[in-house]
Amino acid sequence: MLSRRIIICLDVRAGRTTKGVRFGGNEDVGDPVEMAREYYEQGVDELVFYDITASSDARDILIDVVRNVAENIFIPFSVGGGIRSVEDMYRVLDAGAEKISVNSAAVLNPNIIAEGARHFGSQCVVLGMDAQKTEKRAQIPSGYEIWINGGRTPMNLDALEWAKRAEDLGAGEICLNSIDADGTVEGYELELTSLISGNVSIPVIASGGAGKPEHLRDVFRKAQADAALIASMVHFGWYTVGDIKRYLAAEGIPVRQVI
Repeated sequence: MLSRRIIICLDVRAGRTTKGVRFGGNEDVGDPVEMAREYYEQGVDELVFYDITASSDARDILIDVVRNVAENIFIPFSVGGGIRSVEDMYRVLDAGAEKISVNSAAVLNPNIIAEGARHFGSQCVVLGMDAQKTEKRAQIPSGYEIWINGGRTPMNLDALEWAKRAEDLGAGEICLNSIDADGTVEGYELELTSLISGNVSIPVIASGGAGKPEHLRDVFRKAQADAALIASMVHFGWYTVGDIKRYLAAEGIPVRQVI
């Protein structure tokens, strides 16, 4: 069995890392460059950097912050927020990222996934999905709807159908965020994660809701996620990366050990 990945998310606004609940009430939790270096030294497998207001503000990503983070870590680093074109993707990769995450822009222009895969390879293109549970209807047969612009705009787009289409277009990975669970630290949305991971062949990163190591165990074991995104549980000092990996290893979950 492949090792499960632990990925730390840095939600960045105005050059600072923030943390909120269900995309609101964000509080400042630190400098993204210093935090990235600390988590790298703790042994995290990957980092994700989201410029959380770039899309809603219709502005470019904070490329200088991306470059400063990349210069201080030597692990895979994914960047999202405000990426609307192949040129934007190139700028982010040139600044030191290994992967580009497209979310709102991909919903509005799905061809950006295919263009990114063609220019840089599918391994560089991550589809970010913000999904919320809703009543099942003709347009939303799975019961999960896609939202864009940082959870501000519902799109009447079915999450499962969108995941499958993105894979067909060339996405190499899906970062699946539950709006309902986001920031609650009450656990991942296992039903949603299982739905997507069971119906696509590309890796699925579970996102939204992690508060303790047991939540990661459950999303790996019960929902078959390939990776788990975490934030609050490390940002607020409740656990270190080493704490989480040691717990998972003791539970029989394969992880890359911290030396």
